[in-house]
Amino acid sequence: MLAIKTEHLSKSFDAVVAVNDLTLSVNQGEIFGLVGPDGAGKTTTMRLLTGIMEPGGGDAWVAGHHIVDGADAIKEDIAYMSQQFGLYPDLTVLENIHFYADIYLMSRKDRDTRVKELLDFSNLTPFKNRQAGKLSGGMKQKLGLACALIHTPRVLFLDEPTNGVDPVSRRDFWRILYKLLREKVTIFVSTAYLDEAERCARLALMHHGSLIAVGTPAEVKQLMRGSLIEIEADQPRQVATQLREQLDADSVGLFGDRIHVVARHARRAIDQSEAILRKAGLAVQGIRTIEPSLEDVFVSVLASENDHGSH
Repeated sequence: MLAIKTEHLSKSFDAVVAVNDLTLSVNQGEIFGLVGPDGAGKTTTMRLLTGIMEPGGGDAWVAGHHIVDGADAIKEDIAYMSQQFGLYPDLTVLENIHFYADIYLMSRKDRDTRVKELLDFSNLTPFKNRQAGKLSGGMKQKLGLACALIHTPRVLFLDEPTNGVDPVSRRDFWRILYKLLREKVTIFVSTAYLDEAERCARLALMHHGSLIAVGTPAEVKQLMRGSLIEIEADQPRQVATQLREQLDADSVGLFGDRIHVVARHARRAIDQSEAILRKAGLAVQGIRTIEPSLEDVFVSVLASENDHGSH
């Protein structure tokens, strides 16, 4: 059973194509990630699927409802937590949740049990009387999620929910999302954090409004052509500069204090790298092939897309 289905979905703003011919499907009860840099089209895709914005072309269905003809019905079955989710800073945690319960016309009998569940579930019970404006970034995100879940939606849309939140709060937030899967909620989440995308059952890579790849994290990793070589050096920037100028490789990227090189022939690339760096007088602590992360794959796929675009 599909929770979300799109067919050739498109949206433009004047000359800018925000979403270009998007066709994908999301299974009921899975966490599906929409991954891409800023400007990839993630937020526009969310707004189209939640019925906030009408498409320029194509079709989509969410929880069995068409996004244009059934836009009102969709709103009953989904929750959407946007990047600027509407919490009221002068209301307490509890008052914010009750405010959203009022919007969904929940009866007192139903809501009391649900509010208690959500406070326990999001670990906000000790803070229920604190004003929302005095919560940390991570706690505000949890409160936003509790408010979004008050009416038990079938599909939950989260637009970069952990953007700017500290790593510990991000991990807590994802634990809560995994608990939601037990309630058979479908979670459609956009993120620019590729380590988070690894937590999704399946994901779609987006760039400039177009879909580059869809699959499980393991399947997407197989898109990487060639091998990934990691170089550890004292002067990573200078090493990366030398290799970009002289090494025959698909891509050379800086990852913290490490350099990642994607090359078709690992052994040849390692030998060439060592020779180039020795000649430049740059010391290398270690050089080896490693398993690619999604970030490596994304860099590699975008590099090949750009190559095709420039021919």
